[in-house]
Amino acid sequence: MRVHTTVPVSDPKAAGPLFQKLESIGYDGAFTYESKHDPFLPLAVAADRTKKIALGTAIAIGFARNPMNLANLGYDLQVASEGRFALGLGSQVRPHIQKRFSSTWSAPAPRMRELVLAIRAIWDAWEGNSKLDFRGEFFTHTLMIPAFDPGPNPYGPPRILTAGVGPKMIEVAGEVADGLLAHPFNTAKSTREILIPALERGFAKSGRRRENFDLTCVLFIVTADTEEQLEQVKSAARGQLSFYGSTPAYKATLECHGWGDLHVELNRMSKQGRWDDMSELITDEIMETIAVVGPRESIAPQIIERVGGIADAVSIENTRHPDPAIWADVVAHLKRLG
Repeated sequence: MRVHTTVPVSDPKAAGPLFQKLESIGYDGAFTYESKHDPFLPLAVAADRTKKIALGTAIAIGFARNPMNLANLGYDLQVASEGRFALGLGSQVRPHIQKRFSSTWSAPAPRMRELVLAIRAIWDAWEGNSKLDFRGEFFTHTLMIPAFDPGPNPYGPPRILTAGVGPKMIEVAGEVADGLLAHPFNTAKSTREILIPALERGFAKSGRRRENFDLTCVLFIVTADTEEQLEQVKSAARGQLSFYGSTPAYKATLECHGWGDLHVELNRMSKQGRWDDMSELITDEIMETIAVVGPRESIAPQIIERVGGIADAVSIENTRHPDPAIWADVVAHLKRLG
C-alpha cells in the first residue's frame, strides 16, 4: 500500500523544497488541493525539483474549468514530471460553482463522467489515434488544428482520478476514471457498504476490472505527542467533522451509522452560523469512527486495520499539522507493516 499526502502550499516558491523533503522522507506521492491557491502551479515547480515521487491534484475543481483547459494542464504537467502526474478532479458543491466560480452546475455525476470522457477524447486526438469529434450533453469539442495540437505525449497521457463521496459520483469513478480519491469523511463501514458496491457498479458498466483501478483512501489523522496536545487536536477535528457533517453531500456516511438526525441538526445550525456550537455534537465515538485517532505509534496499525486489503494507497491528512514532514515516522511504520 502506497503512502501519499496532501500538501498545503501557500507559496509556490516553497513548493520545490517542500516536495523534495517529502520525497526524501519516503512518501510515494504528494498532491496539492484547490483552496486559497491554484493547485497546478506548485506542481510545475515540484516537478523540476523531484525525481520519483508521484505528483497530482487532489483535487482540482473540475466544474470551474473546461475539458480543453484541463487537457492542456494535465498534458504539460505529465511532460514536466516525466510521467509522474495524475489529474485529480472533484465537483465541489453547487454554491461554490455558481457563486464563487460563476460556472454552470447541473447533474454533477453525469457532468463529471462527461468531463473525463471529453478530456480523454482530446488526448486521444493529440496522440494521433482519432479525429477530435466529441459531442456530449454538456461539452462539445470538434475543432483541433495543428497550431493547437501538441502531438503525442512522450510519457503517454496522465491518469485521471476523480473524487467522490456519494454513490453516484463513486460509480462514475469506477466507470470512467483511472482511480478514486475517497473522501476522508468515510468510515470502515461506509467504505464496505457504500463505496465498494458503488465502485463495482461502475466497473460493471464499463466492463473494467478492479486490478486496473487505483483506490486512494484519504484519512483524517488525529494525533499528538502529549495528552494535552491531543485534546487540542481533537477539539479542532470536531470542528472540521461538524462542518462536513452539516453538508448534504456527506450525510450518507452518517446515515450508514444511524446518525442521520445528526446531519439534520448540524445542517440547521450551520444555516444559523453556529459553527462553534456544532463541534460539540461530534462525540468521541463519532470522531473515532470517522478519523484515525490516538497516540502516534498507534496510527499506522489503525490505518492498516481500516483499509488494508482495500486501498491501493492512503493519503495522510491533518490540516492542524500543515507540515506533512512531521509524519515521517508514521510513513516509515506504514511501509514496515505493508
